[in-house]
Amino acid sequence: MENGIRLNKYLSDAGICSRRQADTLIEQGKVKVDGKTAISGTRVQKGQKVTVNSKEIKRQDNLVLIAFHKPKGIVCTAEKREKNNIIDYIQYPERIYPVGRLDKDSEGLILLTNHGELANRICKARYYHEKEYIVTVNKPIEDSFLKKMAEGVPILGTVTRPCKIKKEGRCSFRIILTQGLNRQIRRMCEYLGYQVTTLKRVRIMNVELGDLKVGTYRDVTGKELKQLSQMLLKERGNGTKNSENQRANKNSKRGK
Repeated sequence: MENGIRLNKYLSDAGICSRRQADTLIEQGKVKVDGKTAISGTRVQKGQKVTVNSKEIKRQDNLVLIAFHKPKGIVCTAEKREKNNIIDYIQYPERIYPVGRLDKDSEGLILLTNHGELANRICKARYYHEKEYIVTVNKPIEDSFLKKMAEGVPILGTVTRPCKIKKEGRCSFRIILTQGLNRQIRRMCEYLGYQVTTLKRVRIMNVELGDLKVGTYRDVTGKELKQLSQMLLKERGNGTKNSENQRANKNSKRGK
C-alpha cells in the first residue's frame, strides 16, 4: 500500500457501505482522515485514522471468509437489537457480517466476511451468481409446476429470471437461482399453489455446504477462494454484457 488505498475502497472493504455510497459520504463532508475533511480521490496511508460521522473506521488487512450452516430461526443481520442475530450466534473472534441473507425460516449455507468489497461483488444481482437450494413442498410436484418455475413467476411486481429446476422426490425439488428477491422461492411456490415446508441452501457460486453440520462454520479454503475470485472477475464481464443486452431489448421494444 505504498501509494495508499482510495478512501472509497477503504470504507467499502471495512464493510461500512458500497464504494458509491462512500463517495456520497465523502461529498457530504462526513468523512475525515487524520482529522481533516476528506475529498474525492483521497488515498489512505497505513496508520492514518479514518472517521465517518466522528466514528473511527478500521479496515481489516487479513481477509476472513467463512461458510456457515445457518439453523432455522437465526436472522441474517448484525443488528444487536435482534436477539437471534447471526453474529451473536456464531461469536466469531473478529468483526464479520453476512454476505446477503437467508430467510429466518430457512437453513443452509451463508457466507460471512470482513471484506465489504468482496461481499458487494458476490451480492450484485447483475452478475448472475448461482445459488442452489433443495426445497420440500406440501403436496406432490407436477410437471407443469416445474415448467412454470423454470420459465419465471410474477412476484413483487416483476417476473423472476428463468432458472434451473429438477424434481428430487415426490414433494421435493432442487433449484438454482441467479437472483435473490425477498423470500423468492416461497413466493414463487405460493403463486403456483404450493407451500414450502423445508428450504435449504446448499451452494453459493462454487462454495458448497457439503456435510457441514447445522450451527457450525468453516473457513473457505484457499482453493475455493481462488476459484471464487476468478469467477467474480469473469462474472463481472458477463454481468456487464447482460445489462447491455437488457438495455438493448428495452430500447428495441420502445421502437416497436
